[in-house]
Amino acid sequence: MRHDASFQEELTSCVSDAVLFDEPLDRHTSMGVGGPADALVSPQSREDLARLISLLRKNKVPYLALGNGTNLLVRDGGYRGVVVSLQGLKHLTWSPSADGAIRVRAEAGVPLAAIVRLCQKESLTGMEFCAGIPGSVGGAVRMNAGAYGREMKDVVAEVTVLNEHQALENRSCRDLTFEYRRLILPDSAVIVSAEFVLYPGNREEIAVRIDEILSLRKKKHPLNLRNAGSIFKNPRSIPAGRLIEEVGLKGKRRGDAMVSELHGNFIVNLGHARTAEIVDLMEEIQVRVRDARDIHLEAEVQIVGEDG
Repeated sequence: MRHDASFQEELTSCVSDAVLFDEPLDRHTSMGVGGPADALVSPQSREDLARLISLLRKNKVPYLALGNGTNLLVRDGGYRGVVVSLQGLKHLTWSPSADGAIRVRAEAGVPLAAIVRLCQKESLTGMEFCAGIPGSVGGAVRMNAGAYGREMKDVVAEVTVLNEHQALENRSCRDLTFEYRRLILPDSAVIVSAEFVLYPGNREEIAVRIDEILSLRKKKHPLNLRNAGSIFKNPRSIPAGRLIEEVGLKGKRRGDAMVSELHGNFIVNLGHARTAEIVDLMEEIQVRVRDARDIHLEAEVQIVGEDG
């Protein structure tokens, strides 16, 4: 679609916000790497989103839903299709339910940090484990993000998706299948919002737990350098970071991509890294760990796009 002027015009008229053509995706990913997308669109409402996805499907144009870009690597050649940024979907509400719980409903673009702040302010417990996770609701639910013994599946009550028929569909937690770092959904489904079940708690205890988690993250994770979070999923038997440290790869570099000296399961961008260098490091890690321990490390980050 890159040079299809008529489709570009139709795309521009489909949504209320500006459409960015040939938009570099290093501006939209936490790792700061990635070539240009044919177009980047930011729907500002559910109606915008529904019209956009309908247009893309009708024209058989590939699309990629993007939250905060924190668990994503885009290859250096960019993405042939439309990147749909969900950051404009940021409505957040909460209300008590009959069972004494508090239902928090957040659209896909709401940062997890905003929910953590809400919990601390309103004395709600259940999502303290999200403190310091840099993603947004849509991506966090889709990948079943978790930390410190808790996952999104433990607090999700309902997920609203835009299904293959361009209709909004509410799916209860009873009808959802969560796996380790994954919610089973059709590739074409777009998460629009999620509802979380939280409970009234002690404000001071909630604040202390959030501070503890943030302090642990600061000590263990290279937060001062651009990164995409954990690069590999943890095998059942041993954390991925420990395996990577065992084979002596902390500090290993490819250009400006480096295995963090603070945590083996992070690759950091020292300034001008390319995705190809990051992927090379990932492949070397997989080979070294497989040869040493006969364990295959599965990528946790999503890798999309074309080679440069």
